[in-house]
Amino acid sequence: MALRADIWQQFVDRFQVPKLLEIYGSTEGNIFLMNFDGKIGAVGRIPKYLEKQFGDTRIVKFDIAEEQPIRGDDGFCVKADWDEAGELIGRIFADSPSDFSGYQDKEATEKKILRDVFEKGDAWFRSGDLMSRDRSGYIYFKDRIGDTFRWKGENVATNEVSEILSQYPGIRTANVYGVAVPGTDGRAGMASLTVADDFDISGLRAFLAREMPHYAVLLFIRIEPEAQTTGTFKYRKVELVQEGFDVATISDPVWFGRPGAEGYETLTEAEHAKILSGEYRL
Repeated sequence: MALRADIWQQFVDRFQVPKLLEIYGSTEGNIFLMNFDGKIGAVGRIPKYLEKQFGDTRIVKFDIAEEQPIRGDDGFCVKADWDEAGELIGRIFADSPSDFSGYQDKEATEKKILRDVFEKGDAWFRSGDLMSRDRSGYIYFKDRIGDTFRWKGENVATNEVSEILSQYPGIRTANVYGVAVPGTDGRAGMASLTVADDFDISGLRAFLAREMPHYAVLLFIRIEPEAQTTGTFKYRKVELVQEGFDVATISDPVWFGRPGAEGYETLTEAEHAKILSGEYRL
């Protein structure tokens, strides 16, 4: 996980770090990036004058709903535009540093390989990460594939929403995900928060409306006593997505951004039933 841009400078100042360089890579992957000049928020850089040397690392257009790279009329993948989020991939060359040996599970190995990407017969390692690249060549982590969801015809990156939430007073941790709502297209935004004693939810919805596009403003807020994490300290999402906003089964308080209301309101079983029946136009 990349160091969040909103805490980068705070971290440097607090611990008096003379120079902070972020790197990107994985144990089994063949992609390595380095933010060698300390650009805040970037995980690496491929400047234009080094594009040929780094030609085996690309960002391709990606379909969030299908969770697959987009292919053109010719059947090949399409390079992402500047500042457009797409999947980061690395070309595989056998018996070289960019080889991909895979896993013991052959099916799992094949899922990480993208074939016939830019020409027949080529093979590329799928990072599973959505990245973007600006015109100066800096590369930014956006989200893990599967974490980004669509709502109102737009893509919502959970990582970006979490960064904005972390700036609101009293929020300690924010785990953002999409939940299914009957009768709607896509998934509505929901966040599980842990908060401090001085957290005041009354101003949260207005804050989010100012800081992000309308389609990314969260519809549901859940407040947990502590964050649910995996053994590697990543936020658990599968269970939270499955539980959704069903207040009949969730013991934690859940809040709802009712259409027409200014702030978030406590979600009751009666309101939950109205949402399921389609009474609200979300």
